[in-house]
Amino acid sequence: MRPQDLPWTAIDLSAPVGAFTGRKLAALGDDPQHCRLLLGEAGIEHEDMPVIDPGGECRVENALRPDGGARTILFRPRSPAITCPVAAGLALWEWHVVQPAAQRIFGQRVEEIDHLGSYNCRRIAGGEDRPWSEHASANALDIGGFRLADGTRIDVRRDWAGDGRKAQFLRAARDGACDLFATVLSPDYNAAHADHFHFDQSRRGVLGWRSCR
Repeated sequence: MRPQDLPWTAIDLSAPVGAFTGRKLAALGDDPQHCRLLLGEAGIEHEDMPVIDPGGECRVENALRPDGGARTILFRPRSPAITCPVAAGLALWEWHVVQPAAQRIFGQRVEEIDHLGSYNCRRIAGGEDRPWSEHASANALDIGGFRLADGTRIDVRRDWAGDGRKAQFLRAARDGACDLFATVLSPDYNAAHADHFHFDQSRRGVLGWRSCR
């Protein structure tokens, strides 16, 4: 009765989040056109981006820029270029995690998300002998804060610690993301993430490991 909890069923962006939703979202990277079809069926508008770094080490095809529709939270600065699986994960995160938590804790909605960028042609932790970061393929997004309808700003660096409403909201946003992204890193992970959440859709298979810190 809950196909989203089974590994072999097709993903449906209109369905509730299930045990295998996050893995299915990451797997959409194998079929960019099908992923875009799912975005359209869910009412998520987007702009297709030209090839990034066409002659370099970090060539990225099939990136897109979320552009309204059923996703109503704006990005500050303007929507970044990301992969389709990241865009799909952000939509479900908005609908099932961010807005419900904001309404529950603050009695109002989130209007904007402050991001720190997606594409960055670099290796993990900057080491030349390290694997390529998911940022090198625009398959990740770093989020630094949120802005509520009344203008209140919630900042990851400033508001993560403690047990106030802003800290409660940030933890709810982080915890809910773990069901939707292959990797979720927060200030609990290390000092390099003290000011942001890192979300990515690294493809590790239907039964592959996932990271949530």
